[in-house]
Amino acid sequence: MTRDAPPTATGSMASASPSTSRVPSARPASADDPSHPYRPGELALSVMEMRDAGHHAIDLVVQRLCTAADGPPHAVADPVELEALLDEPLPENGSDLTGLLDHLAQDVLPLGIRFDHPRCFAFVPTTGNYPAVLADLLSTAHLSVPGAWLVGSGPTRVELTALKWLKELLGLPGHWGGLFVSGGSVANLTALAAARDHHLGGDFTSARLYCSTQAHPSIARAVHLLGLGRDQLIALEPDTGQRLDLQGLAARIDADLAAGLRPFAVVATVGTTSTGAADPVTDLARLCRRYGLWLHVDGAHGAASALSDRGHDLRDALGRADSLTFDPHKWLFQPYETGCVLVRDPELLRATFRMSRHHLDTGYLHPAEARYDEVNLDDLGPQRSRGLRALKVWLSLKTFGAAAFRRAVDHGLHLSDHAAARITAHPDLDLASAPGLGILTFRCQPPGSPTDPPAVDRLQQSVSDAVRATGQALLLTTRVHGRTVLRMCTINPATTTADIDAVLELVVRAGREAGAGQKPQ
Repeated sequence: MTRDAPPTATGSMASASPSTSRVPSARPASADDPSHPYRPGELALSVMEMRDAGHHAIDLVVQRLCTAADGPPHAVADPVELEALLDEPLPENGSDLTGLLDHLAQDVLPLGIRFDHPRCFAFVPTTGNYPAVLADLLSTAHLSVPGAWLVGSGPTRVELTALKWLKELLGLPGHWGGLFVSGGSVANLTALAAARDHHLGGDFTSARLYCSTQAHPSIARAVHLLGLGRDQLIALEPDTGQRLDLQGLAARIDADLAAGLRPFAVVATVGTTSTGAADPVTDLARLCRRYGLWLHVDGAHGAASALSDRGHDLRDALGRADSLTFDPHKWLFQPYETGCVLVRDPELLRATFRMSRHHLDTGYLHPAEARYDEVNLDDLGPQRSRGLRALKVWLSLKTFGAAAFRRAVDHGLHLSDHAAARITAHPDLDLASAPGLGILTFRCQPPGSPTDPPAVDRLQQSVSDAVRATGQALLLTTRVHGRTVLRMCTINPATTTADIDAVLELVVRAGREAGAGQKPQ
């Protein structure tokens, strides 16, 4: 198939049956002797070495996945120890690959948070899945680049299909479009760049962007990278439910317009990091339409709740936005880096990022320009050399089916409800914020322990430290309404109600011991 004319049914890739291979059939030079390198030149192992190391790597992966619940959910080494272990001279000569894999799997990679541990409740713990591991392996071997159609037509089609499935899962209209990115930070940056260009053109003077103080820090970073000053981001205090306050927002927009400023966008969060709160997206969409503003929804974590029966109303709300950030590497159980940005009008992404707008040397990239009905995904975002992140989503959905993901999301919501009920019923525990999209916060305050706010705040940190020191669970703190609280994110599909109960007992025990130590003498 050439690029001089549109493909026809005859001779097109679509006409080839799955059994028809277009891969060159020439045997590798090492076919008769697997002990020789598989290709000439440097940087090549023999077939035997590749198979031995590959089989061993798969064994290590399977062992890691099968023992996720073994040992503590968090391991950390002293910086001096790690420097002694890993800070070494540049290796001029090579080493045995299998031994290097063992070294990494045993001594290096376990040092950190084990996010798939069923008693890891810190941050937004993903679990990953085995098909996604194999997806990364295959796409890396094929050097897959879903950037320009000429470079990776097959990978591009996989990404377009995965995007279509995500839109269906989230209830978004089919005309929405976008692309996979590294995560929520780049997704927010990408969407807000399109909003900036669409509303402001090249003049950023007096521009204003609005969000809640509960928005993710990547919003403030995106504002900085987009050439706006920190004073142009208006972060409003939330309402009592930690949501963006509609009346306060409208009043501030009116005041800014009266002052001759230029409001252009509002960022709503669905699933704030501290409490899982969801801003009122439907009402915000109406407000943005009234003022002619762009509504971006950062649903990196919480948009996945639209998969569940309880989140069905969210599906309509998300479709009212102009753009959406969604991180499959959170509540869709994918490995990092698997983020996604979706927009109501994909042409606005193309207007900001298309390569022809930014050419300096038009000759080099001209052969890769999209023709006819081809799609160049690198025209929709900031990255040209792109990995096939979408294959992880594609392969895991094909392997498990969408119903399994829906059940897993429902399970996380059920666990947060269970935890809230246990906390409410226990005299030593106090719910600080109701379950919100798989996240809840609470305090441990045993009877007789100090009641003054600074002492109570210190107690929460002491409890978190004590629980982590047991090696049985990881439970960190956050701040809600200016107070330190304990926080649980319960979205791991392998976590059980028994895990929740056991961790809360650890909290109570740690709280009583720490509280007794804080009593006045």
